[in-house]
Amino acid sequence: MSDFLLELFSEEIPARMQAKARKDLEALFVAQLAEAGLKADSIRTYSTPRRLALIASGLPSQTEAVREETKGPPTAAPDQAVEGFLRKVGLTKDQLEVRDLKGRDTYFAVIDKPGRPTAEILGPAIANIVRDFPWPKSMRWGAASADSGSLRWVRPLHRIVAMLGEEIVPVEVEGVSCGAASLGHRFHHPGEITFGGAHDYVEKLRMAHVLVDHEERETIVRDGATTAAEDAGYALIEDEGLVIENAGLTEWPVPLLGQFDPDFLDVPEEVIQLTARTDQKYFVMRDDAGKLAPAFICTANIESSDPEAVVNGNQRVLAARLSDARFFWENDLKVSLESLGGKLGEIVFHEKLGTVADKVDRVAKLARWLAEEKIVAADPDQAERAARLAKNDLVTGMVGEFPELQGVIGGYLARAQGEDDAVADAVRDHYKPVGQGDEVPTASVTVAVSLADKLDSLGAFFGAGMPPSGSKDPFALRRSALGALLLMTTNGLRFDLRDLMEKSTMWLRHAGHDLNSFNDDMASFFADRLKVQQREAGVRHDLIDAVFALGGEDDLVRLLARVKALQGFVETEAGTNLLAATKRASNILKKEGIEGSGAIPGTLEQTGEEDPLALVGESQAFDAAVAQWDHDSLQGEEKALADALVTAGPMVQQSLEDEDFTRAMEALASLRGPIDAFFEGVVVNSDVAEERSRRLGMLARFRSLADSIADFSKIEG
Repeated sequence: MSDFLLELFSEEIPARMQAKARKDLEALFVAQLAEAGLKADSIRTYSTPRRLALIASGLPSQTEAVREETKGPPTAAPDQAVEGFLRKVGLTKDQLEVRDLKGRDTYFAVIDKPGRPTAEILGPAIANIVRDFPWPKSMRWGAASADSGSLRWVRPLHRIVAMLGEEIVPVEVEGVSCGAASLGHRFHHPGEITFGGAHDYVEKLRMAHVLVDHEERETIVRDGATTAAEDAGYALIEDEGLVIENAGLTEWPVPLLGQFDPDFLDVPEEVIQLTARTDQKYFVMRDDAGKLAPAFICTANIESSDPEAVVNGNQRVLAARLSDARFFWENDLKVSLESLGGKLGEIVFHEKLGTVADKVDRVAKLARWLAEEKIVAADPDQAERAARLAKNDLVTGMVGEFPELQGVIGGYLARAQGEDDAVADAVRDHYKPVGQGDEVPTASVTVAVSLADKLDSLGAFFGAGMPPSGSKDPFALRRSALGALLLMTTNGLRFDLRDLMEKSTMWLRHAGHDLNSFNDDMASFFADRLKVQQREAGVRHDLIDAVFALGGEDDLVRLLARVKALQGFVETEAGTNLLAATKRASNILKKEGIEGSGAIPGTLEQTGEEDPLALVGESQAFDAAVAQWDHDSLQGEEKALADALVTAGPMVQQSLEDEDFTRAMEALASLRGPIDAFFEGVVVNSDVAEERSRRLGMLARFRSLADSIADFSKIEG
């Protein structure tokens, strides 16, 4: 058994591509081994800005010998068939074996293939990996780049180290040959390093100031930044993405603390943080008061003899960036946020849906309506005011420079220019939430504007015939629907969803659109998004389907309360048993042709009157039917179930009206014992027509009570 080392040394690999490249390298290598019948005991991948590497441990010295058997034609087959088989297997006729197969002599080709040395397999495997590597972006270089079929790599590929044990694997890929030598750190050890094999690869690179293990570099960046901040009396703003990126940009990371002029803190802190992070890959920190500190941490790729010079250089670069940001900020402060609204008419929202100014007008009216109708407990004037200001920062210099801060900049400007805090907060946060893990606003004015903005987008694009299709969602309507649902459920907003959708699309009436043509589509779309959202929150999909199947439920708060109570119920022993009983009752009724509400064909026609069990699934009908029964004939389990149904029915109905779904489940659970005993001790399909009708009526009533809570047929188990 031997260990195999592969290093692909190139110019700088972008940090954002390194994690996927490590996974792709392992996957391609495993596939190449499997094709040859080999498997390593373990595989470890590495990456730095200039190298992608793999160590496979426990490779056998050669593949196992194999015997391949191929069935041929019968010996009595025409000569042409036999000759075709011989050409296929590459043998002569006297090399074939004859075996009896189902009473007929049949030719078989038996070929013994000896094992192949692993080194012979690895050479072509390396070439295939390099040629087939799925970089998101790649390039050709040098004189060979004139040929469109020349080698492509993420950046020019200079060296390949390939060693099985202590031996070099012989292979050449487009002029790049394999060897045992690589380069160390660009500055600390620019000369060659010769490896003895996989066993000394990591440590020899370490001695050459290269930490090839990305996880080790990440730990140094993370811990070093935290320590540097604490030593300065600050608390680091954690940013794992920035940790990974800095580790991907360095081979020998050295975190260093720098300072910037406190005067820059007049600029919104998000701008400072974004400038430091995006442009320079710097960490920022907070002081004891929780405010942004005038300091940063950069990650050098060198252990400098003069670290102060490195810090000074980074401080000068950041100061220049922050000066630009302050210029935009101060210019934006000179202009009233309200006055910028006129420029929104120059920005097309969508060619079919008008300008951003048109959208703002719709959102403002809808936000005001949400407040006036008390759907959201917000001040109508504040809701409309915030909505009319919310998009104005799109035309500011700051958002032009930092598009990621739309909304945030508007909030700062609104507050600085004297707007009410509730209005400024709504301007800042009206895009939230933008996903399942994002913060969900709870401030009433913010909720009104955010919900109006998302509902308007949904109504506008559905109304214009542009809903999401398959995996395509160019207008992020799934995200808008998820955001709207999170706002509704988090804040307990009570309303009829269809009425709200109707209101959100009122403006389309004037354009001649048929609202009914897409309101059903929107309702279905919301239902699908709700299922996805709740599944991600741990709610069983079958229970969501069971409640949705009731139909006519457009109050999402009530619907979800029912779902959660149902989940708590069916996951108990009583719930599991009752579910089984409900399905058994439904199967019996289905065989009798009794569907839906529980209607039963008349069986007492000799009286000339309508069968009182015809609608026995309904409460009043059941009570009327019970009143006509011969109660002296009711005994044991049958009487116990009838009494339990009479008692449980009103309790379930009242609990549902009170929206106390847990109590409704408890009332339904009270039927568990009587229904189990009924199935155990009573023959439902009695030969006596009156008994049979009565017993089927009880099952119909039992099913109708269950169906008033959820469609139990949709529940798994």
